[in-house]
Amino acid sequence: MNAADIFKRHRGLIFFILAVVIAFFLIYALKSAVLPFVFGLVLAYLFLPVINWAEQKLPRRGKWLKAKRVFLILLIFIILFGLIGFFSYYIVTAVIEAIFVLMDNASAIISNSLLSLQQWTEGFRERFPSEMQQQIDDLIMNAGVTLGNTIEGAFVKGMSFVPSTFSMVLGFLALPIFLFYVLKDSERLKAGFYSAFSPWLAEHVRNILSIIERVLGRYIRAQLMLGFIVGYFCLVGLMVLDVDFAPALAALAAVTELIPIIGPWIGGAVAVIVTLATAPAKALWVAVLFLIVQILENNLLVPRIQGGYLRLNPAITMLLLVVGAYIAGLWGIILAAPLTATTVEIYRYFRLKMKEPEISQAGQL
Repeated sequence: MNAADIFKRHRGLIFFILAVVIAFFLIYALKSAVLPFVFGLVLAYLFLPVINWAEQKLPRRGKWLKAKRVFLILLIFIILFGLIGFFSYYIVTAVIEAIFVLMDNASAIISNSLLSLQQWTEGFRERFPSEMQQQIDDLIMNAGVTLGNTIEGAFVKGMSFVPSTFSMVLGFLALPIFLFYVLKDSERLKAGFYSAFSPWLAEHVRNILSIIERVLGRYIRAQLMLGFIVGYFCLVGLMVLDVDFAPALAALAAVTELIPIIGPWIGGAVAVIVTLATAPAKALWVAVLFLIVQILENNLLVPRIQGGYLRLNPAITMLLLVVGAYIAGLWGIILAAPLTATTVEIYRYFRLKMKEPEISQAGQL
């Protein structure tokens, strides 16, 4: 069988594969605007099983039959916003108190820090011959200039993201309304979506979305597992160091772990700020603790846990993270592993579908 015959036999399937690829590229191209709604679909994926289970437990007859789903959605919203509000109040209160303490003692903290840094630098220089000390001074000066340029470049680059960030903020403001209607009309939305396709194409669309749903579920479980492990080790380390607000800071580290790349740095920075205000002598050790946890997580836990849940070899997962970071930066790191796992599953599905006519013909012979 030549290429022309293969194309004629599987023409519809080939066009559908191209449509799937184009859809992925469009979603990536519009990532800033689409991200809040993708996040809303993920939340809907998590909440729908709970709502369906609760609906089965509630009475199935009565005047309020149509309103019970709305009631359940509002109840979930109240619980969710209540937990977010309580947790945010606890953390924000600790951070604000820490900032006020730092502002009151800023001069003493800065002078002590600079004095300690100067003493450490002088002790480091004295270990080398006099002819090398000038080179060390030049190296430190160049490092300071490089750091300043890096901060300036990061600020300028950050400002370039303001327009896309603004559209993303608008999307997240509309997220509760979007999530409400997705949860309320999920069955109707699915039926209307599939009815737009022919029966043959609707079957493939349904199967592809089922594959994406399975991979998404495994990816979410992997992220939750990573967050739990990071939070546990941070809690143990903070309690050993006897740091104030240890449970809250560990919980914040677990939650921010779900935010790729920048999340762990946010959790670590908050922990260092709070510790700097309550116990300045322990701030360095807290920073070291979070740095060690992140090194172990990125090099050991992420490849193994994500690879295990997404059914990818840890070595392949580590390679994907590096390549993804090189190609697309932050988004590459976020999407590399789940997108590869989804692509592999879809490839297997299409390969099986393209073999079905050959298997059917062989059976007839």
